[in-house]
Amino acid sequence: MAHHPLAQYLDSVPDFPKPGILFSDISPLLKSHFAETIDAISDLFSQQEWDEIDCLAGIESRGFIFAAALAYKHKKGFIKVRKPGKLPNVAASIEYGLEYGTDRLEMQKGDGSKIVLLDDLIATGGSMGAAAALCEEVGYNVYGMACLIDLASLNSFKYNDMVVRSVIQFND
Repeated sequence: MAHHPLAQYLDSVPDFPKPGILFSDISPLLKSHFAETIDAISDLFSQQEWDEIDCLAGIESRGFIFAAALAYKHKKGFIKVRKPGKLPNVAASIEYGLEYGTDRLEMQKGDGSKIVLLDDLIATGGSMGAAAALCEEVGYNVYGMACLIDLASLNSFKYNDMVVRSVIQFND
């Protein structure tokens, strides 16, 4: 059950993208409450933490929405974690498992910046874990991880003893 007020604006779509998957569509939320959503994700970190963060890294594609908006809000850099074939000068790539298959992520070379990694949702932790490992492989320091929605009943994900901070949690 989700208790955050923004959860009421999500749309649950059964059997998307495959039978048996209940997809949480963030489109209605972003359309009607975008600023509130960005503020809620921003509030997952203290001002002291924001002062230490250099960049926000978004996982393709919905993570771009949150990372770019937060980078603008906090005057930080924005980094893309992309699907194959979308970036020039790829420094490294990683394959990972999804709840409904496998995928791959790629990144350009990092510079030692402290980053927060963002995505829209964490289900099993596959893409978040792969992206965090990839960020470190290319030369970034993962300072934190955050998402809008945590399907907590599907995971107990941690990366290097770091948990993903989330605005909305579904525990059942």
